[in-house]
Amino acid sequence: MTTPRWSTAVFDLDGTLADTINLIVESYQHAFRTVLGREEDPDVIRSWIGRPLIGAFRDHSPEQADELYSTYLQWNTDNTERLIRTYDGVIDVLGELRAAGVHVGIATSKRRESAQQAMDILGISQHVDVLVAMEDTDRHKPDPTPLLLALERMGRSSNGAVYVGDAVVDVLAGKAAGMDTLAVTWGAGLPDALHAVRPNAVASTADELRAAFLG
Repeated sequence: MTTPRWSTAVFDLDGTLADTINLIVESYQHAFRTVLGREEDPDVIRSWIGRPLIGAFRDHSPEQADELYSTYLQWNTDNTERLIRTYDGVIDVLGELRAAGVHVGIATSKRRESAQQAMDILGISQHVDVLVAMEDTDRHKPDPTPLLLALERMGRSSNGAVYVGDAVVDVLAGKAAGMDTLAVTWGAGLPDALHAVRPNAVASTADELRAAFLG
């Protein structure tokens, strides 16, 4: 069997393993319509993906942030199973990495309850050793703290480890953690912006993701 390029892989969740982009955008729009009576530019919303929700709401509408947040969460929970999707072949790659001896974790800015719901629906949970969610750290991507906590909980170091994500903040967080970085282009991030922050590898399909690890 081929020796994997990295012995440890920590993944982002939204836009990387779980196709939640439409779910997230629609959840934001529902909150904005309900609380503010208007919608936001979808491209602006997509640029927020990867950040904690409450931070985005506080930047956008400080006085209504808490109401927007609670409205978003309720609609998102109620509609996750209906709107969540997988990316072709990506979850199969997780199983192959585990079979090849790679230690697999997730570090996400998503709340634990929402992250676990998504992972259970899509069959991701069985392939993952550790989940670090929004509540687990005070600092969030692009700060490396969530990634470092995932490594700590896995008993692994940044040496021989890679962070896999679909956003510029993912690449920046991985670099700050001393990890290699692998950007995927099927999520929220724009390919040109991802290439500009110089990840160690870029994958546009599940086959390219597999090849990056297993050759």
